[in-house]
Amino acid sequence: MRLRLTPREDSYYELFAYSANNLVTASRLLVEIISDGSDREALAEKMRACEHAGDERTHAIMNRLNESFITPFDREDIYRLAANLDDVMDYMEAAADMIVLYQVEHLPKEVVRQVEVLERAAELTAEAMPRLRSMKNLTEYWIEINRLENQADQVYRRLLARLFGGEYDALTVMKMKDIVEQLEMAADGFEHVANTIESIAVKES
Repeated sequence: MRLRLTPREDSYYELFAYSANNLVTASRLLVEIISDGSDREALAEKMRACEHAGDERTHAIMNRLNESFITPFDREDIYRLAANLDDVMDYMEAAADMIVLYQVEHLPKEVVRQVEVLERAAELTAEAMPRLRSMKNLTEYWIEINRLENQADQVYRRLLARLFGGEYDALTVMKMKDIVEQLEMAADGFEHVANTIESIAVKES
């Protein structure tokens, strides 16, 4: 294998930006999927396409790491950021798939709030990616992501309390719990992305 001796910084930044923008698309598909009366199977298929596209970009980043001698920042951090972005996509796609497979017609209103948090976190993450080049003006991003993740935690706890409050039968509780757990993990995943970017920024400052 021939190693490149010159940095290919632009390609890494472009791949990270694509992955983040793909999460925005996925979060908006989730908004549609949880809406009553939507064509959930068609939307879940679009979500799977997003997940496949995200996988392709993640693999491209890993291949670039294997081919490049010089990288814009630590190789371990590049790997971790790519993996974190990929994880968020996987969690959102899993939630969408479960909604379809479990045939859950009506979701609690708190799920709408969960997805709203994910949509905002995705938008903030996509907005932050271009600033990786300069490593400037990123502090507000990871602070806001942390705040959103705290909100997501609160919503998740209220959801669990409602699910186990006797309103739903046992089978429905099991189905909904699976779905809301995937959404909660997606919120955690956005925080992991932000923490990784904060770590990179500190190292590069």
